[in-house]
Amino acid sequence: MPVVKFVNEKKEIEVPEGANLRQEALKAGVNLYPGIHKYLNCRGFAQCASCRVLITQGQENAGSKGILEKARLVCSFAYIGHEQTMRLACQTQVLGDMTVETQPPLNLFGDNFFS
Repeated sequence: MPVVKFVNEKKEIEVPEGANLRQEALKAGVNLYPGIHKYLNCRGFAQCASCRVLITQGQENAGSKGILEKARLVCSFAYIGHEQTMRLACQTQVLGDMTVETQPPLNLFGDNFFS
């Protein structure tokens, strides 16, 4: 079974192969949602981008991005500078071991924003 390591929470969980990252994180008590988003989120339908995570290791073990996820990340500017590693937990399928950073900060004034 794949192991998902949550860096900020210092927690490791085993999940079934093909499991949804959001569902498994919530089952394990990992807080994916910052602030008010804990109550006001889209419940896993790729509409709010508040469950975004950075996959720091094991990106190849995540399922491919779908159209909804790509569109939401582009519209939210959340992924600038992390185009390959930023994912929505609600749309990520776990296919192998990975290391995940929850609630990554936005960097709207970084080097990549205006390039």
